[in-house]
Amino acid sequence: MKGITLLAALLAYFLLTSCQKEPTLQKYFVENSDKKDFIALDISPSIINVDQTKLTSEQKTALTSFDKMNIIAFKSNKNNQVEYSEESQKVTQILKGKEYNELMKIGSGKDAASVSFVGDENHINEFVLFAKKKDNGFAVVRILGNDMNPNNIMNMLSILKSSNIDMTQLSSLQGLIK
Repeated sequence: MKGITLLAALLAYFLLTSCQKEPTLQKYFVENSDKKDFIALDISPSIINVDQTKLTSEQKTALTSFDKMNIIAFKSNKNNQVEYSEESQKVTQILKGKEYNELMKIGSGKDAASVSFVGDENHINEFVLFAKKKDNGFAVVRILGNDMNPNNIMNMLSILKSSNIDMTQLSSLQGLIK
């Protein structure tokens, strides 16, 4: 009887430890959104104030594929450089996970940026922009949507250029930008 109990306990232990998943950006956002050096915001599509009657059909498709944007930023200063390095490294490691596909990387070391996505090239569910500058900090922007594709992102950029962006949703980030 003791052998069966021991075997059941070992089996339960291995099942529980094998079910642990690698870290994700969503978990990172949740775990850090209330910490003192972080700024977190969720931005709705209402930030884009645009006359939809003036949009092309491609721009309308791009706009409807966009659900929301999550931003988390770490504001660095002379007193938290160790934390800045640790947190920046955590994000870098998450983005190296098998779920994320890197599209582009610019720079390296203390000043860098990258663009990654989740999904495949024609059915993207999430774009991730990660930018860091040692003097200011870093920011991670998750653009969430349904069946986005690179054309949608390019069309979204053209919409943003001509829209009247509601800056009140971004007011908490003003202290991060120098």
